Amino acid sequence: MTRLRHLTLDRPLAVIDLESTGTDPATDRVVEVAVLTVAPDGTDELFATRVNPGRPIPAAASAVHGIGDADVRDAPAFAALAPVLARRLAESDLAGFGIAGFDLPLLVNEFARAGVAFSLAGRAILDALAVYRRHEARTLSAAVAFYLGRDHADAHAAGADAVAAAAVLDAQVARYGLPAAPADLHAVLVEVDVAGKFRRGPGGAVVFAFGKHAGRPLADVARTDADYLGWMLTRPFLVDAHDLVRAALAAVHGRR
Repeated sequence: MTRLRHLTLDRPLAVIDLESTGTDPATDRVVEVAVLTVAPDGTDELFATRVNPGRPIPAAASAVHGIGDADVRDAPAFAALAPVLARRLAESDLAGFGIAGFDLPLLVNEFARAGVAFSLAGRAILDALAVYRRHEARTLSAAVAFYLGRDHADAHAAGADAVAAAAVLDAQVARYGLPAAPADLHAVLVEVDVAGKFRRGPGGAVVFAFGKHAGRPLADVARTDADYLGWMLTRPFLVDAHDLVRAALAAVHGRR
C-alpha cells in the first residue's frame, strides 16, 4: 500500500508515468505506461504495462529506460489499451513528476490517435516537479533522495517512477505546508495553465512565460503576431493553453 500521510483525497488520485520513444509529445509514442491509483480510503492499485509503439525504439531512448524493440514486440498497441486506460483514469485527479510538460501532452495525443475520448477538464493536476522547481533540484531520483532519504531503485521503470512520484508529492505537502486537498494544491501550482506557458502579469493580464514573447500580454501578441499563435495551435501544448490562444484570437480577429 502507498501511504499518503499528508494529501487529503476526496476522490481517486491517479499518479502517471510514461516511458517513450523520445522527447517530443507530438510525434513520439509510449513504450511503457504505469498508473498508480490511490483511493480516498488509502487503498491503491498499480497498473503497469509495456506498449508496442509500432515503430523502432531509438537507441538513445533505450539507453534511458532500458526498453528495446524485443521487449515490446508482443506488447499491446496503445490503441488496444486506450479504452482500459481511459476507464482507469476516469473520475480521478492526476499527478506525477514532470507530467505537465511531457506525460500529459503525450498521453492526450495517444488517446486522440486511438480515437478514445480523454479530457483533463475538471481534474486537479499535481506535478511534483513544479513543486520541486520552486524549492529544490530537478530529477526524480534527486527528489527521492531529498524528500525520502533513500535511493530511487529502478529509475525509469514506469511503475517504480509512479510509486516514487506519489511518495515525493506527499512528502512535499508536509515539508512546505502545502494544501492537502488536490483541488487546493492545484490552485497553488497552476497560475494560469497547467504547463506554465502563461502567467499573470500586471493587473492580472495573461502574459507569455516562454519563448520570444516572454513577458508580453497574450492579447497584444494576438494583435501583432497572430501567426505565432497559429503556430502554437499546431504544437502539442495542453488543451488549456490552446483554449487561451483561441480565445485571444477570437477576441481580436473573430476566429478560433
